[in-house]
Amino acid sequence: MLQKEYMKLPLRVKKRCEYRVNIVFMGTPAFAVPSLEALLAGGYKVVGVITQPDRPQGRKRILTPTPVKEAALRHGLPVLQPQKMRAPEAVEELAALCPDLIVTAAYGQILPKAVLDLPKLGCLNVHGSLLPTYRGGAPIQRSIINGEKETGVTLMYMAEGLDTGDMIEKVVVPIEDEDNSGTMFEKLSVAGAKLLMEQLPLILNGTAKRIPQNDAEASYAPNLSREDERIDWTASSRDIFNRVRGLVPFSGAFTLWNDEVFKIWSIAKPSGSASSSDVAPGTVLDLSAQGIEVKTGDGSVWLTRVQPAGKKAMEASEFIRGGVMKKGTVLS
Repeated sequence: MLQKEYMKLPLRVKKRCEYRVNIVFMGTPAFAVPSLEALLAGGYKVVGVITQPDRPQGRKRILTPTPVKEAALRHGLPVLQPQKMRAPEAVEELAALCPDLIVTAAYGQILPKAVLDLPKLGCLNVHGSLLPTYRGGAPIQRSIINGEKETGVTLMYMAEGLDTGDMIEKVVVPIEDEDNSGTMFEKLSVAGAKLLMEQLPLILNGTAKRIPQNDAEASYAPNLSREDERIDWTASSRDIFNRVRGLVPFSGAFTLWNDEVFKIWSIAKPSGSASSSDVAPGTVLDLSAQGIEVKTGDGSVWLTRVQPAGKKAMEASEFIRGGVMKKGTVLS
């Protein structure tokens, strides 16, 4: 802990602090769980876990703990869930854990300077991209949507800017056509945990690399909006295929059918052959056991798993058997 930050702490907090390698872990989704589990399996002293507050989930809006909270409670770790990490009381609660090192992975809040300055060994972040590209909150989804062939994980020191800190090490992970955001989250979470464990001994003994980022090469991956989920049928088949993959299994993509949301959860890989039809993009060309063929800007795609408004997700072949969608229908 930096001396200037230590001197600001209340006396009751100072009395509890000892200069040991205490690690506080900060993370929220399933992506972060392998890193937490790796720290514990490696024998490191995790003195507390900070995660986002429980949120309502599902149609019944049941208050649900984050995956990181569930993992922390399984191991009997103290859990803090501040609404805003920059609140003075949140910083004080964190300081009471006396962290020598903070490790974050997809925590979901920007850490204030008061937190960044707290641990004497700094704050690390397991970031799901090959920095300086795809800084921000949705690097995995954006890399798939943008058609990247590879992504990876960067272990970095945190700074006040958005993912601007010095890099320690990276690992590259290919993106296959069969991948979606769900499979890439799993691959990158495991790769990130492994990278963290490889580099942590070097960080603790002061020999880890510090590689400044080249801001001129930076790109950004802002959190996804509702508009990002909407399919533009004038786009190429490959772009539409990538968009759906980038949104599955979380929000899914959508179009409009009969003025209602029609969700798309899976699209067959485009074959590369352009459709000869001269109808408008978004027009349903065929309905068969293969799925729903829809005209795109340069050909067509087959929708293989869909979800009409008010219904559960289903295979397109099952939906077609209902006979409610016809050839020539235009999805808008």
